[in-house]
Amino acid sequence: MKKSLFAQIIKLPGETPVPIEGPVPQFGTLADIINKILPLLFAAAGLILFFYLISGGFDLLISAGNPEKIGKATGKIWNAILGFILIFTAWWLTQILARIFGLKGL
Repeated sequence: MKKSLFAQIIKLPGETPVPIEGPVPQFGTLADIINKILPLLFAAAGLILFFYLISGGFDLLISAGNPEKIGKATGKIWNAILGFILIFTAWWLTQILARIFGLKGL
């Protein structure tokens, strides 16, 4: 029977014990950890990017023709666009490196 740090065993009368998987997945290597975390990081970066772009658009919308506010709002929008390019490039590079090194699940 496989032992896990977070697993419990239910023992009912007249039955064999059945292990229950713990809430924390078991990682064998550093690559397993990276494979689980990387998609979450890309998703979080995408959400932050989306809200930053929306924030810049909203600031541009309520700038009321003030050149200083328009400059800040367009700066936010450009930063969001550059962030998108950076995130996409990072995702693209991880996909290429995964193919080169034969990694699965990225």
